[in-house]
Order: sequence, then C-alpha cells, then structure tokens
Amino acid sequence: MLNISHYKIIAIGKIKKKWVQEGIEIYLKRLPGLEVIEIKDNKHMKEVHMIKEIIRKNEILVTLNENGQSFTSKQLATKLLNSHNQNIIFVIGGASGLHPSLNNLASWQLSLSPLTFPHEIARLLLIEQLYRAKTITQGSPYHKE
Repeated sequence: MLNISHYKIIAIGKIKKKWVQEGIEIYLKRLPGLEVIEIKDNKHMKEVHMIKEIIRKNEILVTLNENGQSFTSKQLATKLLNSHNQNIIFVIGGASGLHPSLNNLASWQLSLSPLTFPHEIARLLLIEQLYRAKTITQGSPYHKE
C-alpha cells in the first residue's frame, strides 16, 4: 500500500476557481499526510530557487510536463508502489510552466495527458491520481477497470 506521507506537491500559483479548490479539498481529506506547498507565481529563476530550497536530499523530484512519461492509473500506482516509499516531491508549474532546469533536475517527468491543462486543474488531477493510486494498491473498488 502507498504511504501518502512520503509524497509532497509543490505547486506554483494560487487556486482561484472555487470549484477546483473544493475538488482538491475532497481528495486531500482522503489523503491525510499529503503535503501541498504553494509557491507564489514569480519569475522562473526565483521559482527555481524557491523550489530548490524546499527539496531535501532524500527526495526524488518529479516534474509535471506535457512531454513527460504517460501512465495508465494502474501503471502509475505500480511505479509509486515500486518506489519503496521513497520521498517523492511532485512539482507543478504555474501559468508559464516550469523552467527547463527543473525538468533537467527531475528523476522523472510525468505527463497527465498530452493535452495542456491550467495549473489549477493539473493540481486537482494529480491529487486525484494519487488518491486513485492509493486505492488501487489497497484493492478498493474506487478504480473501475
């Protein structure tokens, strides 16, 4: 089973849409221990500096990127389960994306879809997929084949 306390999300930008915030809150209640750190939208190099200050040596950096690796929900659950509860920090860029240097630092890059989503929706989708991965590893009926 996934230990959600081993995961963090760094997200650039605030959630402005109430319905997105409500969706995020629903999943965060189901994922106690998941930490979401919000960084103010800024110049790319300042964002890079702020993110680097948050990341610890024992954390694996995963950036969300439309060119990243795509998974089915079951494949993502397996990848996370096979990470043997390593500390993984996911980074979601703001409206202008992430600076390429962050993608270069990442252990791997994750694509939620070949489509481009607003950063607010990407945050909701990632949190939902972490919840789904947890339920898949628990054998819960949440994920339907």
